[in-house]
This record gives sequence, C-alpha cells and structure tokens, in this order.
Amino acid sequence: MDVKDFYYDLPEELIAQDPLEKRSNSRLMILDKKSGDVTHRHFYDIKEYLRPGDCLVINNTRVIPARLYGEREETGGKVEILLLKRKSDDVWETLVKPGKKARIGTRLTFGGGLLKGQVIDIVDEGNRLIRFSYEGIFEEILDQLGQMPLPPYITHELKDKNRYQTVYAKYDGSAAAPTAGLHFTKELLQEIRDMGVSIAEVTLHVGLGTFRPVKVDDVLDHHMHSEFFQISEEAADLINTTRKNGGRIISVGTTSTRTLESAAEADGTLHAKSGWTDIFIYPGYQFKVIDGLITNFHLPESTLVMLVSALAGRKHVMAAYEEAVKERYRFFSFGDAMLII
Repeated sequence: MDVKDFYYDLPEELIAQDPLEKRSNSRLMILDKKSGDVTHRHFYDIKEYLRPGDCLVINNTRVIPARLYGEREETGGKVEILLLKRKSDDVWETLVKPGKKARIGTRLTFGGGLLKGQVIDIVDEGNRLIRFSYEGIFEEILDQLGQMPLPPYITHELKDKNRYQTVYAKYDGSAAAPTAGLHFTKELLQEIRDMGVSIAEVTLHVGLGTFRPVKVDDVLDHHMHSEFFQISEEAADLINTTRKNGGRIISVGTTSTRTLESAAEADGTLHAKSGWTDIFIYPGYQFKVIDGLITNFHLPESTLVMLVSALAGRKHVMAAYEEAVKERYRFFSFGDAMLII
C-alpha cells in the first residue's frame, strides 16, 4: 500500500489559522460510507444525523501547556522543549530544540529558575528524558510557564488557551488536542443528550506520534508511537448496552476510535481497561466497535487519513477531500468537520 495513494493537493490558504468565534458554527460534511455521497451542512445540524439510542464516544483528555522556553544553565543558550509523555512523577519524555546540545547531564532552567531540569537519557528518535525539580505543584508551574503546543502549520498566536481544549476536557496529559471534539459546545451536547443519545467518555492522551508524517513509501512499514488510554467500567457498559440494543456507536475523533478498537474483544465487547496502544488503522482493517466517526480534515499522507479511509473507503474519502477543497472548507486542527455514517 503506497503512501502516495493518500495524497491530495491542499492550497495553503485553506489551513485554518484561528478557531471560529462559535465552536459549532463550523461546516460539516456528511459522508455516506457506503455510497460515497456527500452533503454540506453546519456542525450544529449534527443532531439531525443522530438517533435516540445511539452513543457518542468522546475523549476527555486535557491538553497541557506542554511547550516550554528556557536556557541551558551552563551557557545561557536558548532551548525549547515539548513535553511528550510523563514517564514517572517528575520524569518526562521530551522533544528538545536544539537537540544536539542537549547531552546527558545537561542542566536546563525555565522561568528564572522556577522550574529546572536535567537530561538523564536519550531515547527513541533522539527524544530526551528530563527529570524536573521545582517547589510547589508541577501543574501550576506549567500553567504559569508553558504555552499550548499548537501544530507547526498554525502560525497565529492563540488568544485564548481554552480554544485548544474541548469543553469536556478533564484529565491532563495530551500534547495535542483531540480536535474533532472542538466543535461541540456544552449546549449542543445537552441537546444531544436530551434527544436520547448517550455520551460515553474515554481517555487517550494524545502524543505527537499520531501526527508524525509517514516517511516510508510502503504504509505497512510505518510504526506508530504508543499513547496511554483508559476506559472506565461505566463507559464500557454504556457502549456494550448500546450495541446490544441496536444503537450505533459514533466516535468523536480518531483518538476515541483508536481507544475503542485497541481495547475491544474480537466480538466488539469492551471491559474496563487501561494501558498503552500503538494501533495503526489503515484500509483493510475490520472495525469491531464503531459505526460512525466525527473527524476533522487531516494532513495529506497522514495516518489519520488512512484511518478515515479504512472506515469509508479510500476512493470515497479522497473524492470527499477533493470536494472539500473545491468548496473551500477549512482544514486541520481549527478547521471544519466531517461525519462519516
């Protein structure tokens, strides 16, 4: 399977640089996964495509302000780090720029010494393990010093940090937002509940590996980085009951999808579970749990386009993306949405 099969041409001006003033005003493309037919709506119309007895599955992870700017203690040289994964209480796997100068033993300081760190190991693809030291509560210091880790294709400064969080974000741990959920308002979620649709919450802490470009020609040679997930007994029961009663499981985002498909038994049954997943979903994959997917428009040749293509078929997805470009949809994290049903 050639990575070029998932390429599409995207004019740069269609990459959304800022969130809309109201989350649910984004556009919504409905893609019929069987026929490939598309319909153009707005996100607030999504209720028309949901039915009583369905279950929406949302990812309640919270993005941490994971980008820190500091200095090397010995030289005063500038350094930028991105927190990727918490390995233990005060040890994080990080991406460091410039990386070559961050040797084992290098001491770093942030916020005039409010936070300090030391490189203690070099791991996968040159990432650094850093042990931090500080007085007080790490999360509070991070809120004070850190910046939201916006993707590199967003060049505008984010005025309100909360616009890179879902309205239902609860548990700290992500280096990027589960962006399909950014379209929901609290009011819209309540309206969906009121019409008899259940909402199940799962957690997957999004790492940058999800968005890492595929650098191999053959898709099957690509390796996904692992991310931590958790499914509660309550969520598992809700999803199992929905399936048993003939309702549809509609996943909000590729992260919720990967969580469900990682944890499910062969027959689609879920149990309370937590752990690490590096599941890679591409065409040919047989879905065990989900019936539909709410998602944004993803980067060309990305694993996310491949996942969407596994659900709706590559030809249908690539044709839908071509239509989205023609209709001037907004792309990527702050862009418009697609419902595959």
